[in-house]
Amino acid sequence: MTTVSSFAPRTRRNVELVLLLLAVGIVVLAYVNVGLSVSGAFPPGLVTHTAGLLVISLAFHLLLRWKAAYADPLLLPIVTLLNGLGLVMIHRLDIANGRDVGSGLALKQLTWSALAVAIAAVVLWFLRDHRMLRRYTFTAAVVGFGLLILPLVPGIGRTVNGSRIWIGLGPFTFQPGEVAKIVLAVFFAGYLVQTRDALSLAGRKVLGFTFPRGRDLGPIIVAWVLSLMVLVFEKDLGSSLLLFGLFVSMLYVATERTSWIAIGMTLFCGGAYLAYLVFGHVQQRVHLWLDPFAPGQSDQVAKGLMGMAAGGLLGTGLGRGRPDLTYFAESDFIIPSFGEELGLIGLFALLVLYVLLVERGLRTALGVRDGFGKLLAAGLAFSVALQCFVVVGGVTRVIPLTGLTMPFLSYGGSSLLANWSLVALLLRISDVARRPVEEVQAGPTPSGEAKTEVVAIR
Repeated sequence: MTTVSSFAPRTRRNVELVLLLLAVGIVVLAYVNVGLSVSGAFPPGLVTHTAGLLVISLAFHLLLRWKAAYADPLLLPIVTLLNGLGLVMIHRLDIANGRDVGSGLALKQLTWSALAVAIAAVVLWFLRDHRMLRRYTFTAAVVGFGLLILPLVPGIGRTVNGSRIWIGLGPFTFQPGEVAKIVLAVFFAGYLVQTRDALSLAGRKVLGFTFPRGRDLGPIIVAWVLSLMVLVFEKDLGSSLLLFGLFVSMLYVATERTSWIAIGMTLFCGGAYLAYLVFGHVQQRVHLWLDPFAPGQSDQVAKGLMGMAAGGLLGTGLGRGRPDLTYFAESDFIIPSFGEELGLIGLFALLVLYVLLVERGLRTALGVRDGFGKLLAAGLAFSVALQCFVVVGGVTRVIPLTGLTMPFLSYGGSSLLANWSLVALLLRISDVARRPVEEVQAGPTPSGEAKTEVVAIR
């Protein structure tokens, strides 16, 4: 006789704690390395910065034990390590630029980190089940598109480095597009769950690809037009590519039709080329991309490339390079800063952390049982992947330079607030995905839930 026993999933919070302490330990060693390289002594902000990072990360870990016990155990250590390494590089640039440790950018970044973790904790506390967000699908659409056009409002919109993607509120500036990507991911997930049958079943097969009907092209045309408006009026390729790429990637996950990717790439490339022919600022960005060493142009990209070339394979070592020679080395060009001092190997190690972050998001999408959660988790993971591609591609001349910043690494409160909230959503979805079935079934079940329960991988 065969005995069948039930399997109770483990919470794995102790694994998370060990990895979290390891991540903070790596950050401490990096701080010490910078201090010894620059002055031969421990850096003055070592205790303040590392203790602050340890406290806020442990506090969030304790909240996970209480409110999301089954959440993915790798997400928090990964983002804590990225956040901490960003603090190290910003602190190192404070020293190079002669900024006082007590009022430098690193301390401000630590303050933003604490605020970002607090907001993520609020999200985790009040959002007991991610399926509740589906009730606000079209509200998210209005809020998301409103945030996208907010920088165009006279009086509050700000142009920084040629891109109008900022708003100013008194002494503070904020990048609403960072929040818009999360809100729009909620809208896209809710909308595609309702419409994916029509978008995936009907169509005509041509050359092995099943293309949608003409009347089903409406959603992708609308997303395309909106992304072109961002490119033309806000003068930012990064936000435009992120918005359109997010929609196309989620559309592919919802329908499993590769033809949507082909249509999306054709539309975006055609629209970008048309914008290049018509608008002068687009031509200027493209010329800078094609020839960053040309006289009379900004040498920002050229300095970033030379910095990474100086780092070589192993880097100059933390505190031994000159990343301060590159403009905006702590924000837009923090990747060349790491590339110079950690080398190609160190830069690859950083990118592997982002790959792991995206992989855990996609694993969460595969594990969660409802269609809305699958699409939302996949969309959030793709938004991180697309943003990393846009930033790294811009500083390495794969694509024209954009105004986006590297998640968790770069200096800036807007990015930290948005990305920590994004991680909080992924943690909540992963908690529902790994929680015992009977506990999940006790949660709210939205009306009209999608039928698909498994995402097939081909």
